[in-house]
Amino acid sequence: MRRLFAGLALLALAACGDLPQPFRGNPGGMAGRLVVPPPYRLAVPPPEAAMLTATESEAFAKAVAAALLKREVPAVADAPLPLDWRLAMDMRLEGNRVVPRYALFDPDGAPQGVAEGSAIPARDWARPSTALFVDVANDASRRAADLLLRAEAARKSTNPAALASAGPPRLYLLPVRGAPGDGNDSLTARMRDSLGDNGILAQEVADGAGFAADGRVNVVPVGRGMQRVEILWIISRRDGQELGRVLQMNEIPSGLLDRHWGDIAFAAAAEAAGGVQRVIENAGGMPKREGGASEAAQPNAAPGGLALPPRAAALPRPGAAP
Repeated sequence: MRRLFAGLALLALAACGDLPQPFRGNPGGMAGRLVVPPPYRLAVPPPEAAMLTATESEAFAKAVAAALLKREVPAVADAPLPLDWRLAMDMRLEGNRVVPRYALFDPDGAPQGVAEGSAIPARDWARPSTALFVDVANDASRRAADLLLRAEAARKSTNPAALASAGPPRLYLLPVRGAPGDGNDSLTARMRDSLGDNGILAQEVADGAGFAADGRVNVVPVGRGMQRVEILWIISRRDGQELGRVLQMNEIPSGLLDRHWGDIAFAAAAEAAGGVQRVIENAGGMPKREGGASEAAQPNAAPGGLALPPRAAALPRPGAAP
């Protein structure tokens, strides 16, 4: 039987980015107030309405993220990943002073609180120095940490289960993007079903999810009336660490998937879900059986293939990625 995307390459990635690791196993003072370590990472993107140049905005965001890290709040000065909380910052001019405002948003974009910072002389903010950024960032980190504490306390008061997870791992499945035809919708729907078959509860919102999967499709013409279809699934954890990637690829006749994916989406998702499950299992995210093995583990399972219509060209199994 003809097969598409016959190979699955699992790339186990080490932690990347500028997030230090001392939080692991050493939650520190703030965690004592939260009872458990913060189950999130806070993204601090450069502000766009802070009366700063692009370079100054990046420097200010980095200063705020550094100040938050000193308070043992996992933070990064970058755009948010799917499970990141976000701290939005802006400045407004009031007479001869500038007043900062900090707004906290959860991973689903829902507002969790707003706080104003200490006023800054407008003449100083017009030509900010590194020392000024540090002072304002320290004040911002205190306001942001308080917003996080209040949001976490409110979440736990309405959802006691948030204190401890049980049952299957919950995964925020982002809508697939980049596929031709109905591929985005088909792959997303089929992936949700296939993850359930592998013991993973896929959901459409980030709230409560410990993991996230981001599916991206890329179609590249390769000549001779053929095109290469690549499906990449990026799996990350709530703290922002990328855990691994599942890559599926093969060459098909040009235009074959321009309209309906049909059974191709079903088979591709079934194959990829097994790879996602293995990535989560390697990260310790799958429930354990009494004997110690993960409930959804299939140690002898090999990556499957994907059936195509008879006119599709067969390719040899791609080699594993390094």
